[in-house]
Amino acid sequence: MNSKERVLTAFEQQVPDRVPRWCGASPEFWEKAKNELNLDDEGLRIRFGDDFRRVVAGYEDDNLTSATGSYISPFGIEREGIGYGQPTHHPLAKGSLKDIHEYPWPDPEKVNITNLRKDAEEHYENYAILGGDWSPFWHDMIDLFGMEALFIKMYMEPEIVKVAFDYVADYYFSVNQRIFSEAADLIDIFFIGNDFGSQSGSLIDDDLFRQYIFSDLKRLVDLGHDYKLKVMLHCCGGFRELIPAMIEIGMDGLHAIQPSCAGMNLKELKSDFGKKILFNGCIDSQSVLIEGTPELVRSKTIETIEIMKPGGRFVAGASHDYILEETPVVNILTMFDTIQASGKY
Repeated sequence: MNSKERVLTAFEQQVPDRVPRWCGASPEFWEKAKNELNLDDEGLRIRFGDDFRRVVAGYEDDNLTSATGSYISPFGIEREGIGYGQPTHHPLAKGSLKDIHEYPWPDPEKVNITNLRKDAEEHYENYAILGGDWSPFWHDMIDLFGMEALFIKMYMEPEIVKVAFDYVADYYFSVNQRIFSEAADLIDIFFIGNDFGSQSGSLIDDDLFRQYIFSDLKRLVDLGHDYKLKVMLHCCGGFRELIPAMIEIGMDGLHAIQPSCAGMNLKELKSDFGKKILFNGCIDSQSVLIEGTPELVRSKTIETIEIMKPGGRFVAGASHDYILEETPVVNILTMFDTIQASGKY
């Protein structure tokens, strides 16, 4: 099997030739690894054995960087700090329903889709292609309202929250419609990201999830399925209590499955949900890949594969979409080489 066949077989609850490999990394780690191994971008992906390639639409809006160089989200939220930073203000924290309707919501037409076909065609025959917008509507709601204010409004002013969620989700629905109309025939997996979990468990309980998030997340999943795509959600933290709802929505895969978080015991997840949804990741980033020795990485990778491999529906990789700069390159090489050696069916 080539990489595309291997990944798509795993998504169909069939057994591929071996466990597929996934690599998502921070720019800082990526540059460090390229320098240490003297490889270019594609050479590094091949060395790690990554079975995926990703295509991303850009933005035509010049206003997504502030005068000070800070990142500004499409929803007008300036963020400062490491990476995408933290929001400097929450414009809808005290917003009324009128404020919600009058807010300057972003224009989906500002997303630049002209590169997608060319980028996807380069790898389409051999690799599983990830596409679509990240669509972090939960995070955008937190930015717009502030987390504390958002939760208070969920109980005290539910109509305001529901209308705002729909505005944010409408934007991403339209953006993804444009992306898929342009290049869905060259995309295999619609990859979206919303972190509903924390180290100690879900940030939002099942009742609130179903009241405020379920329908908009389902709209995105249904959109991907309308274009014959698999849909995979990146979700950090412990979110076990939300997995049944995600399966009900029709989600095909979950990434990145952090076993160190509350409720994310791998044996239990595989036993309870492994025949209903694909798990991607599962090899602990924090205490194993960052802090561990190559010997610990090897043993924990083998242990994880033995738990998650049976029956398919498993992609192996770090339990984080962003392998951090402080992660030793030798540990990532050890992880991927061990997946290759121990992941054969």
